Amino acid sequence: MHNDTERCVRAVQSKDARFDGWFYTAVITTGIYCRPSCPVVPPKPENMRFYPSAAAAQQAGFRACKRCRPDATPGSPLWNERADLVARAMRLIADGVIDAGGVPGLAARLGYSVRQVERQLLAELGAGPLALARAQRAQTARLLIETSALPMADVAFAAGFASIRAFNDTVREVFALSPTELRRRASRGQPATAPGVLSLRLPFRLPLCPDSLFGHLAATAVPGVEEWRDGAYRRTLRLPHGRGIVALRPGPEHIACQLSLTDLRDLAIAISRCRRLLDLDADPVAVADLLSGDPVLAPLVAKAPGRRVPRTVDAAEFAVRAVLGQQVSTAAARTHAGRLAAAHGEQADDPAGGLSRLFPSMDALAGADPATLALPGARRASFAALATALASGSVDLSAGSDWARARAGLAALPGVGAWTVETIAMRGLGDPDAFVPGDLGVRAAAASLGLPVTPAALRRRAAAWRPWRSYAVQYLWATGEHAINRLPAG
Repeated sequence: MHNDTERCVRAVQSKDARFDGWFYTAVITTGIYCRPSCPVVPPKPENMRFYPSAAAAQQAGFRACKRCRPDATPGSPLWNERADLVARAMRLIADGVIDAGGVPGLAARLGYSVRQVERQLLAELGAGPLALARAQRAQTARLLIETSALPMADVAFAAGFASIRAFNDTVREVFALSPTELRRRASRGQPATAPGVLSLRLPFRLPLCPDSLFGHLAATAVPGVEEWRDGAYRRTLRLPHGRGIVALRPGPEHIACQLSLTDLRDLAIAISRCRRLLDLDADPVAVADLLSGDPVLAPLVAKAPGRRVPRTVDAAEFAVRAVLGQQVSTAAARTHAGRLAAAHGEQADDPAGGLSRLFPSMDALAGADPATLALPGARRASFAALATALASGSVDLSAGSDWARARAGLAALPGVGAWTVETIAMRGLGDPDAFVPGDLGVRAAAASLGLPVTPAALRRRAAAWRPWRSYAVQYLWATGEHAINRLPAG
């Protein structure tokens, strides 16, 4: 979009927040870059330059606006909508792959050469993988500076910088303030938080309908691993360097996020996974524009605009839960998953609530005896095959996985049919066009709305909903009276 100068100028002049994260506006007379919705008086069009990423603007020598904080915008929806090389690379960078293995590690995960990855990212985003990772480190550093009392040396280490000098230079270059000045500005009027807890705001594009999003997560919560408490969804997190607990509370303009981490190097990854869980980088206006073109869906979209797809912090975990939940009620699926977590998940310490377990690792589940599961024999075999495939890597559901290859690998496992594959694709992989025409809830909704009820006929009818069929499913599910469709009390 950044190449469409006329459209970008109109978005900036109207301060249209829908385009935050789609592109960044740099002003050559001030040396500052902003989000399109920046509240300051728009510059003259001839002084505007447009970039596809914050990293590209930083690499061109522009610093972040102190007023609109462009580094804190929602991410581009493209990285969750697409399954090509660039989108997969962006998801992996957000998941910390470069900090762990450098650009060679990123290229190896993608199955391409370093040169190919660098060339494609530079062509589309105006910045290579190292610059993109540097921009992410700068954002992580700012969050730690502003939301914690950590010494600056600890902040630099936790944000992934190799030296204090690199940390100081990057912060000054990106934000035009020293780390100490950033902290001093942020501390004015900020409420105190509990020691060890980071309080953040997760932005999203309006509108957002929280009912079915948080209702789904609360209704399907695994005992000990997830809970709804005091108006927030809480869960434990398994992260590359340690573990964490997150509390996510819906708000009208942002999601309030409280994070407790055993290793602060996991901050950026934890935020990325929470954003994916809540589908916060979605473009609800694009979804509504297309789905509202269907006379059956239009009233549903108008009634509750901004429905998101409830996703997951760990696609492998969700795949296991999907198999456990085959052909059983929501309550039974929770019971099975809770027993699994109690038997094989590591203990978690949660002074603020009732969380007690991490969901088991795939290595632990691959070594578990399926005979101990209170499941039919065929489903025990499916569970064992899936856990083994995920632990060995023969089925890859990671942030940078190839969606078509993941679907094929899942479908080859015993007892993993179309419903399970598409459910995992929708909520685990994040494919916005996954579709489950055989789902009981979808078929019940279709019948009540006068849509075809057989899977083949409904699939044909739903072709007009592409590429947003996962969102159409949310609107169909929401026609029912199930607990997933409403926020729990308390």
